[in-house]
Amino acid sequence: MKVVLFNLILVCAVWSSPRLEPLVQTKKGLIRGLHASDGDYSMFLGIPYARVNESNPFGPSMPYPDFDEVFEACDDSAICPQIRVFQNQIIGTLDCLHLNIYAPNKATISNRLPVLIWIYGGGFRTGFATRLLYGPKYLVRNDVILVTLNYRLGPYGFMCLDTPEIPGNQGLKDQLRALRWVNENIEAFGGDVNKITISGSSAGGASVDFHLQSAQEKLFDKVIMQSGTSLCPWVMQATNQNAPMHIAEHLGFEAKDNADAVTFLSTIEPKLVIAAVSELSLTFHPCVEKDFDGVEKFVREHPINREIPKAKDIKILAGYNNREMLHIYGSKPLDSEQGFHLFKKHLEKIFDLKDDEDNLVALIRQFYFGDEDFSEDLKWDLMDFESDFRFNHPVHRSIQKYLKNAATVYNYLFSYSGGRNLNKYVNNITEDGAAHSDIIGYLFDVSILPETPTEDDQLVIDRITTLWTNFVKYGDPTPETTELLRVKWLPVEKDVLYYLDIDKELIIKRRPFHDRMAFWDLFYKMNKKLLIGYNGED
Repeated sequence: MKVVLFNLILVCAVWSSPRLEPLVQTKKGLIRGLHASDGDYSMFLGIPYARVNESNPFGPSMPYPDFDEVFEACDDSAICPQIRVFQNQIIGTLDCLHLNIYAPNKATISNRLPVLIWIYGGGFRTGFATRLLYGPKYLVRNDVILVTLNYRLGPYGFMCLDTPEIPGNQGLKDQLRALRWVNENIEAFGGDVNKITISGSSAGGASVDFHLQSAQEKLFDKVIMQSGTSLCPWVMQATNQNAPMHIAEHLGFEAKDNADAVTFLSTIEPKLVIAAVSELSLTFHPCVEKDFDGVEKFVREHPINREIPKAKDIKILAGYNNREMLHIYGSKPLDSEQGFHLFKKHLEKIFDLKDDEDNLVALIRQFYFGDEDFSEDLKWDLMDFESDFRFNHPVHRSIQKYLKNAATVYNYLFSYSGGRNLNKYVNNITEDGAAHSDIIGYLFDVSILPETPTEDDQLVIDRITTLWTNFVKYGDPTPETTELLRVKWLPVEKDVLYYLDIDKELIIKRRPFHDRMAFWDLFYKMNKKLLIGYNGED
């Protein structure tokens, strides 16, 4: 224990400055943060907002007790159990339900600032909230408080056994606990509890959508969804109901049933569980929960059937990147067999193809390929298909649902190619366009990207962070045109799908990829009854 305490003191000392560190009195107790060295703001790192139940780490989390002493908020290194992307290394612990608060020093009880909460993506399998990926300096300079949070992933966050002990969506409920914590305590940091925007990318965007759909209390007044909503086909996927038994068996324990397996797995080092899940190729996703007395239910029905009354009169900023799947298609060649099978592979994730399989697959292949034989030259058409199916059209369909519920929606397309396109940078891709997650490098100070942006990249950083934080502050990304933002971003109208094309210049356009989106609109309308999870109601 002495070693741990010494290490904590050492970490705090390294990050501290000679100035008196900020001390905040919250409803949970005193929290001491740090002065940032790269801007005029304070950091409160690694604040525990909940704790995992040690006897059932796959079930709902529990409230974190009040602090008896000053909590030293100077360490944001906690990561929930997962396989780290790119390094293929198993990392993380269950003591990870922490959040980080970055508050401009001008934020006070008498000068409250709007709050932007960020929920990371990663397919509900990976992700973390540290400054390594989500450095705050570009956003907080625009007079908003930034909050980033960890939530459980994989089997710990999304095992769904339809039991009171493990009902499903534990990771989403972790997020809910964090949102409640922020609502209860953010005023102590100078935050405006009436101006809270929740945001996220990919699975983070889908998570935001689930919060917008939920029957729980409204803990925010605006939302931002980047390249992801709950309608994306990779969100609501069936999970192996016997997953605990398979994992236990892989680890050498023969369980009588799932309950027996869970009891065993609860005693096992999480890294071993994550390794077994990877070796068995098991995946875990959000699910529709059953009713249990005394158990909070979060996802009540499949998103394709869900009305969104909470969206009434809410402000929404949503969009995607112009070549979402470029990080995959730009880094390796494809063979013809893989190309032709890809259409069916994706369709059957969300459609019950039944007797129409050949006709539906042929229809899509003809739309994207015509009568051409598959070749390497057609891989970009295949990229368009996968981008449309996985990201573009789900966001497009979600926007239509928001409009039906009287929301105000600002739609964007991110098209810029620069030195901070995150996924292209990591995968060493030089093709033009913006891949999935590329926009993150222009919102956050990402540690692996070049420390000093180019002049063009800095302009994009300035524009995007100003647009996003204007939305957080005013509910309008361009409350006025300026030298930096020379165009007025128009919200989507019932019959005119305006969007902002974010490239080297900002241009207002109408209906992105209109021919491809029109095809998918018609395809979904004709085959709606084949959608898995559809309840048959219009």
